Amino acid sequence: MFQRIFLTALIAGAVAGLFAAGVQRIKIIPLIERAEVYEAGEAHDGDAGAGLTEAWQPRAGLERAAYTALADVLAGIGFAFLLTGAIALAGLRGYVINARRGILWGAAGFTVFALAPALGLPPLPPGMEAAGVVQRQVWWIITATTTALGLGLIVFPRRLVYPMIGVGSLILPHLFGAPEPPEIGGKVPSGIVAEFVVASLAAAGLFWLLLGAMTGWLYHRLGRA
Repeated sequence: MFQRIFLTALIAGAVAGLFAAGVQRIKIIPLIERAEVYEAGEAHDGDAGAGLTEAWQPRAGLERAAYTALADVLAGIGFAFLLTGAIALAGLRGYVINARRGILWGAAGFTVFALAPALGLPPLPPGMEAAGVVQRQVWWIITATTTALGLGLIVFPRRLVYPMIGVGSLILPHLFGAPEPPEIGGKVPSGIVAEFVVASLAAAGLFWLLLGAMTGWLYHRLGRA
């Protein structure tokens, strides 16, 4: 079973990661580059940023594309291991996976890791105000965890009360609310921000659907082999 999980996660994660890198190269990176123009203008506005040391960034073009592809492939493999592990645990209870059911698992992954956190912390381009990194990371982890738990209790109920607990788990982090930045806004035009949010969520959705389909198909195929 370990070999089956490992091969499924490695292949499916690499394919989905390369696909995500291609989508980002076409749609998201141009939006980031447009936003960086406004961010650079804000940083050099007046004398406030004259003494700041600029952080290292990959150069635009091939270098940025290579780093993006590497990061997406590694992230895809990591998420694929989580997804394949969850499918393997469900298989111990007799759940049979295939490509179609894998798409449903991918939709669940999109909800857990992208959609639910985005309701409180939408993806933002450079140049926008945001809360502290640690605060955002903690809220993201809590939201992803409670969303995964809630979906599991709703989809795989053992008792009638479990779906009710699952619904509560879904809405719990949003009742407390996501951390807010000290100041609202930024110098990036609202049109670019809205386009970036939509493009980021759409790319994440396509990534997770492909990852789910590939994972379901490979896990079922390797099981038959």
